[in-house]
Amino acid sequence: MGGAKKRPALSASVFIVPPLAGFFVFFIGPFAAVLYYALVDRPGGAFVGARNFVSLFQNPSYIRGLLNTLRFTGVSVPLNLIVPLVLALLIAGTGEARRRFVLVFLVPLVIPSGSVVFFWKSLLDRRGALNGFLVSLGLPALNWLDSDLVFPVMTAIFLWKNAGFNIVLYLAGLSGIPGEQYEAAAIDGAGRGRILRAVTLPGLAPVFVTALIMSIVNSFKIFREVYLIAGAYPHRDAYTLQHFMNNMFVSLNYPRLSAAVLVLVFVIAVSTQGLLGLERKFAP
Repeated sequence: MGGAKKRPALSASVFIVPPLAGFFVFFIGPFAAVLYYALVDRPGGAFVGARNFVSLFQNPSYIRGLLNTLRFTGVSVPLNLIVPLVLALLIAGTGEARRRFVLVFLVPLVIPSGSVVFFWKSLLDRRGALNGFLVSLGLPALNWLDSDLVFPVMTAIFLWKNAGFNIVLYLAGLSGIPGEQYEAAAIDGAGRGRILRAVTLPGLAPVFVTALIMSIVNSFKIFREVYLIAGAYPHRDAYTLQHFMNNMFVSLNYPRLSAAVLVLVFVIAVSTQGLLGLERKFAP
């Protein structure tokens, strides 16, 4: 009997060990290496404690990247919550045509980054389609990627790329709200605005938190498109934390790079845990 009990446990271990090994090799190991590099003056060098973190916040490039990242997150995340919500409310009432609308908004999620870059460069280049349209109207061509206009361009790219995901989340949340609640509100004489505030938005609260977390995380991924479109040293308004960290990697400044990564991980972890705590607190 004892041998029979050990065999299932042994079989389970065979399936558990590979994922655990992968987790330690690809997650715990690199994180430990980053922590080590952040506390030394150079790989294999002397321990310096928090000196890398102090010098990080004295670096003008890092401060510019940090402020631009906070600004971009503060603008793009609310827009990526409100715009998809409005679109989801409109799509939800389209009946059978809803699938076609959802497909249209989901297309940007599956387009490779190279195609995305080609599309936006063709649109926003000095001799691109958008400037060609402006010139045809008698207006001057604009330098979209190397002027103060680059920040709205970044926001537009982010919304174009990520709004579809939140639309799907909202549509799933809307389908989960009991129809009896809408019927009861209508019987009580509630108008559309009242129903939206009293029934729809509270019912979407759990989905809203998920959409908020995903929007914050995805806002840090805008670097890929901006880097491919504008290069490693873009206009000052497009220089983000990821540009700073990428340039530190290219220059092999691992201690400063590791310190910047740990600060970013800490901010994202605290923000995510705080949002999940709010969801547990206000969830019905």
